[in-house]
Amino acid sequence: MAVTGILGGVFDPPHLGHVALGRAAISELRLDELLVTVVADPGHKTPASLVDVRLELAGLAFEGLVEARVEVDEHARTVDSLEARALDDPFFVIGADEFAAFESWKRPERVLELARLAVAVRPGVSTDDVEAVRARLGADERIVEFSLEPVAISSSEIRARVARGASIDGFVPPAVAAAVARLGLYRGDEYTPAKREGRESD
Repeated sequence: MAVTGILGGVFDPPHLGHVALGRAAISELRLDELLVTVVADPGHKTPASLVDVRLELAGLAFEGLVEARVEVDEHARTVDSLEARALDDPFFVIGADEFAAFESWKRPERVLELARLAVAVRPGVSTDDVEAVRARLGADERIVEFSLEPVAISSSEIRARVARGASIDGFVPPAVAAAVARLGLYRGDEYTPAKREGRESD
């Protein structure tokens, strides 16, 4: 049976941290396929770019991972997306910071029925929050952890760098940097650092 992972996000733009997370998930979880889902309307925020643009950028970012398949997710909430896809017990890949807020997601208990959570933890960083959530959920068999070397960058910081004319080389894959320049994305005063991006946050 093929093992599928799902990595969802706004990807506005996708950066090297996203790619590192996808690569680590494929390796550590031994995935046959990584489904990279670009959320069309995340609900909790207004993306700076149209979904077709973000889909193109994500395709460029993940083109070096043969296991990755990039597509649009029309659902704002994870549980609705998983219900619609009806995959056979996939891994849903998230960072430890997202998992710490997992109980605030829409129907978290149903998410755990539909998918196993694969939580990326940074070496040397306390996992107390992760362990506390695991204990409250009482579903250890549905949650796995894997190690990830972090990349200290966020999409909002990249947009802010572009807006002030700074280089984004070293923060995004070269093909993504070229597309951002070609399409004239994230230019202007409206692109300033925003609140931390999270799939389920309001």
